[in-house]
Amino acid sequence: MTEEPETGTRRTPSGMHAIGKVEYEIKGGEVIYEKGGTVGVMLTESRVGNTDEPTLRDLSEGLIAVYGTDYGIHSPTWITRFTDMTRQAAAYRKGRILLAGDAAHVHSPVGGQGLNTGVQDAVNLGWKLAQVVDRTAPGSLLDTYHAERHPVAARVLRNTMAQVALMRADDRTEALRDTVSELLSMDEPRKRFAAMMSGLDIHYDLGEGHPLLGRRMPDLDLVTPGGTVRVFTLLHDAHPVLLNLGKPWGFDISPWADRVLAIDAEYAGDWELPVLGQVAAPAAVLIRPDGYVAWVGDGTDTGLRDALTTWFGSP
Repeated sequence: MTEEPETGTRRTPSGMHAIGKVEYEIKGGEVIYEKGGTVGVMLTESRVGNTDEPTLRDLSEGLIAVYGTDYGIHSPTWITRFTDMTRQAAAYRKGRILLAGDAAHVHSPVGGQGLNTGVQDAVNLGWKLAQVVDRTAPGSLLDTYHAERHPVAARVLRNTMAQVALMRADDRTEALRDTVSELLSMDEPRKRFAAMMSGLDIHYDLGEGHPLLGRRMPDLDLVTPGGTVRVFTLLHDAHPVLLNLGKPWGFDISPWADRVLAIDAEYAGDWELPVLGQVAAPAAVLIRPDGYVAWVGDGTDTGLRDALTTWFGSP
């Protein structure tokens, strides 16, 4: 832009609009934009349903309608349209057809949740698909992909719709937005919303038991006979990991030795999970390749064989 624009957001009867800069820094919690440089613009169009490619003229006219000037906009690097269309496939699997990412769910990009959701789809599906292809697990394992990931995306769709609704410019929505903002000034609601939007509160239904069961394993610094190692480093090869954090036990996992990495380790700190906070330290955990806990031990191997068979094939 040849002129310095008015940065920040603006609400009008037609919706929310925003202007920002690619180059900025944060000082004292405030965003400070550099003079000049590349400008990012988001405008709510006066009508939906446009199917042609947006042009610089469209952007200029939109700016003039909202700001009274286009600030001398020129040399666009990228122009696109998006909507808050919300759709989800009824099934993520039909025989040999599997859907993930935007093929399985689309929604408003507010909050940037689509990338996280799509990547977690792929990671959830990838190790299961590999085991079925290698014939170490039955094809029915792929059914757990839909069972686990469909509810996650459905929740993302609902919270993005709620966020879009809060962007409306009428007086009643403004009052509701003020109320929500007040709630989010409190620690507990803010933690819950942050965990939801980041995907850190995902809880797969793997039955009753320890709070870790079905949740993402914390990335702890473990002390092992070979030295200190982070949990997620152990998952880099996409193999399941059985962590024994208590006294040595006598359970033989040799039937799964080619599939499961078994490690004795210690961790001295507190165990803390998003939303839940501190939880009791487990004696052992079985971690799936996607980082979620498939089994929690209490000092015995009760249920471990079933968990190994369910997720990583028969012995």
